[in-house]
Amino acid sequence: MQKNKIKLSKFQNELVGGEAHYYLDKAKTIHLNEYLGRHVLIEFLNEIHCVACDRKIKKSFQQGFCFPCFRALAQCDSCMMRPELCHYHEGTCREPEWGEAHCFQSHYIYLANTGNLKVGITRFSNVPHRWIDQGATQALPILRVKERLHSGLVEVLFKSHVADKTNWRTMLKGGFDAIDLIARRDDLFSKVKDELDELMSRIGADAIEVLQDQKIIDIHFPVLQNPLKIITHNLDKNPLVEGELLGIRGQYLILDTGVFNVRKFSGYCCEISLT
Repeated sequence: MQKNKIKLSKFQNELVGGEAHYYLDKAKTIHLNEYLGRHVLIEFLNEIHCVACDRKIKKSFQQGFCFPCFRALAQCDSCMMRPELCHYHEGTCREPEWGEAHCFQSHYIYLANTGNLKVGITRFSNVPHRWIDQGATQALPILRVKERLHSGLVEVLFKSHVADKTNWRTMLKGGFDAIDLIARRDDLFSKVKDELDELMSRIGADAIEVLQDQKIIDIHFPVLQNPLKIITHNLDKNPLVEGELLGIRGQYLILDTGVFNVRKFSGYCCEISLT
């Protein structure tokens, strides 16, 4: 039996030969793929720490932050969810230096298959980790932009034609068909051509690069059995999560007793037994 006392955080992951590999800790010492089909016990120790400042708290906000950090940090601002609302140029960014480091770099706009077609954005440096985080079985970069604000402006054009959110229940049930992402990309470009041309003329043609030669990335997840019915584990209601590990997809452990969103409980101190 392997026992580990850790603060939960989103999975570390990597793509190896088309297969998603998951690690429970930042040091990548707990390789979850090795525990498929084995018993997992997660015990909440009734202690939560802010993922930013590490102080002990009674309640977390936005997946692991204390309330002061939630109110003060740029990464918790509404423009992180809706980058078209970026207000750096107005001089009101919560943390200008953080914004310069994270938002003023290349971003991809991509199409992905998470059980339904979706459009999304991610930093160039976060590929393919973002797609694994979302449980996408396929992904295709379609545009590259110079900064996060531009990615949000482009995504707004696309959202009237394609979803921008993952149906997590559909994603977890798996077994969905492949999508011809190249054909869907071309169809989407034809629908937004006029609006995209207008945006490029407004922010500069060199701010947006159309990607025509990218290949579809296929991702296979370590899943022995997809859940037929979605039952969720919640540490705030029951401090014990226990069962046979049947798979890992997105940010979820799939157990024979239900599914557990690890990222949702970031900062929760737990003892984890793997046998």
